[in-house]
Parts: sequence; C-alpha cells; structure tokens
Amino acid sequence: MMRKTDVVIVGTGAAGLFCALHFPKNVHVLMITKEEADKSDSFLAQGGICMLRGQDDYPAYFEDTMRAGHYENNRDSVDVMIRSSESIIKELVAYGVGFETKDGEFVFTREGGHSQPRILFHEDCTGREITSTLLKRAVERENITLSEHTTMLDIITDGAECRGLVVQEPDGTVSLIQAKYTVFACGGLGGLYRHSTNFRHITGDALAIAKRHDIALEHIDYIQIHPTTLYSEKSGRRFLISESVRGEGAILLNKNGERFCNELLPRDVVTAEIRKQMALDGLPYVWLSMEHIATDEIKSHFPNILKQCLEEGYDPTKEYIPVVPAQHYFMGGIKVNLSSKTSMDRLYAVGETSCNGVHGKNRLASNSLLESVVFAKRAADEIAERLPGSRFSEVDGLIDWALYEDVDALMDEYREIVLNEIEKEKKRHE
Repeated sequence: MMRKTDVVIVGTGAAGLFCALHFPKNVHVLMITKEEADKSDSFLAQGGICMLRGQDDYPAYFEDTMRAGHYENNRDSVDVMIRSSESIIKELVAYGVGFETKDGEFVFTREGGHSQPRILFHEDCTGREITSTLLKRAVERENITLSEHTTMLDIITDGAECRGLVVQEPDGTVSLIQAKYTVFACGGLGGLYRHSTNFRHITGDALAIAKRHDIALEHIDYIQIHPTTLYSEKSGRRFLISESVRGEGAILLNKNGERFCNELLPRDVVTAEIRKQMALDGLPYVWLSMEHIATDEIKSHFPNILKQCLEEGYDPTKEYIPVVPAQHYFMGGIKVNLSSKTSMDRLYAVGETSCNGVHGKNRLASNSLLESVVFAKRAADEIAERLPGSRFSEVDGLIDWALYEDVDALMDEYREIVLNEIEKEKKRHE
C-alpha cells in the first residue's frame, strides 16, 4: 500500500501538532504515531512553559538558559526561542489553552535555575493542557489526518533527499507514505532506560534511522536526569514531582530530616547533590517536604501530584515523600538549523528528537515546551514557503523490503544503534 501526502509528521506531541496547525488549509498533512495520539511525553509535562517578562527580563532569561546549559548552548537558538515566547503564548491562548490567571493577568511561577518567576502553568499538568488543546484543534482541521498505531520503520531516500516513510500499519503490514516533506517529531529516548519519566514506547527510533542514513546527529550523549521523581518499587514509568513544587517552597531532606542543598539550582547540580546524599544515607531515595507550601496551594496548584502520592500511600500535606533522580529529557538529537531542517533535504526535525543547541548540556526548567513549539512553527513556515511547485519524487527502486521482514528485530537493532552511539559519545567526551 502507498499513501501520498504533502507533509508527513512522525509524532503527535506538542511539536508535531503545532507544526501541523501552521500549514495552510490546502496543504494535506498526515500525522502518524506508534500508540494513541495522546501518548506522547508532551502530555506528561507538569511544570509549565516559559515566557519573557518584557524586554527588561531578556538579559536574565538569556543568562539563566546559558548558565543551565553550561554555556554550550547555541546563542542564536536561545535568542530566537526567547524573543518568540510572547507571540507563541498568544497563539496558544488563541487556540484555547488555559493558563493560570488572577484578576485577568497571568500568574507566573518559578523553577530551578530561574532568577525570577517567568513560567506560565495550568495546575500541575501544563503539558496536557497545551497538547490536548492542540490535538483538539488538529482533529478539527480537514487537511490534517491522524494515523494511530502506525510505526515508522525507515525513511525513503536516495541518499540526498527524503521522499517519505516506510511504516508498519496497525494490522502489521508494511507500507509506504510518499511525501514532499517529512518532519520527525517523535520525542526522546526515555524508553531505553529502566528508570525514566518517559513513555516506554519512546525509544529514539528517529536517531537510529538518521544514523543509518548519515544524517547529522549532535550531542547524543547529553541526557538530562530529573532530580525528583516519586520513589517506587513498581516497574514502569517514573512519576515526576515537578520542579515547580520546589519553586513554590518544597525542600529536600536527608534521612535525619535535615536540608542538604539549594533546591533551586539547575537540575544536574541538584541531581548530583541528591545522589551524594543517597550514598551518605545508604538509601535509594531522599525526602521531599512540602511543609512550607499551604495545603490549599498543594490542592489547587498540584492536584495530580497530590493524587498520585496518595495512591502510593503518601500524603504530602502531612508527611515527607521519597524522591529519586530518573532519566527525563534528551538535549541532543538530530542536528538542525534555525528552521529545524536536518542535513538531508526535505527532512525536518522538531521537539525533543531534534538538536538546535538551545539547551546546551543541560536544559533549563520549562524551556522544553517553548522550544518545541517555537521551532515547530519555524519548520512549518519554511516548508510551506517551499511547497508551491514541489512534486513527489520517484520512490521505485529505493526500498529494500527484506529489511522489514522482521520488524521486532529491526526495532531491537535501532535500540542498540542508539545506545552504542551514546556510549561512543560519552567516551569521546571523557
């Protein structure tokens, strides 16, 4: 089977959806995803999304982002992200996203690494609010088609340009999607890790495919560990305890109930302090205390965190909760320019699977949703500009069907490719 579309987008998270919504309504966009459309990590983001608090805030916001990234950030990318933030927020509100307000004005919270409050939020499920709203708007568009339980197996390419995708359909058959332009928006690689806040099916497939076709990658070993996830003996995805909890006054304690670090330092610094304390205490966790946050505030600002903690047997309004670091975010990825174009023609990458250098070596809290949508829009704008006059390129003779006879084995191979590349980069940086 072969389908044809102007643009195919792999992934239905915030980046993919925002990209799709920015194409003119005469451009047909096909979106595919491995699982259900709402099973992307964007739905799991708790804390919020950053917004520049006027021009006076620009130097501080820029410096906060650079400092968190150990000054390895691409300065041009950081500039684009920050300067785009106010217009992006206006767009999100126009789509129907509901951020916390008081007396008609935005309410801002603060998180680790930020010198002042500049983070908009919706309770403790900002990612779900943004992404579910974008999904609703996408479903309403006649030019956007969503295909769930459809797995990308490969790109169709002559080595110079991308001509679409090889996919496994929901019924298990392998088919082709011929496209004028292709956008990877398929998230990070947390599914490769035993302890991660990510969905298990997000395993960095696009990275392996890029490696196989000599598409440039960058900083593939830059993997962020979140300092505070709810400690549990259960297997599966770890539940995030948002950075904004610490931003609102929660503190970290050792086994004796003593505070041991500054909770508002960047994530990698706090993670290192927690691991050091866990070794000293001889425990697989430390304690997080919300005693300095009013009970009403916990219930209104962090209802989902409260609910999850209660289900695990902890009441954060009355007692400490155990937390432990876990893999959370991927700062590296497929190398892209400021328009999110990869090193291969007609192929773009946005969101966590891409690397435009905005985060450097360590992402500043709540920059992820902003970065995803800013550069997703830029990708859509450039593709839309190039689409008029574009034609479908021939795909006959480019497919080696034998590669896709055992899909499970192929996906295992992709996981090994990504893990091996991470280890190689780690050794190179040692």
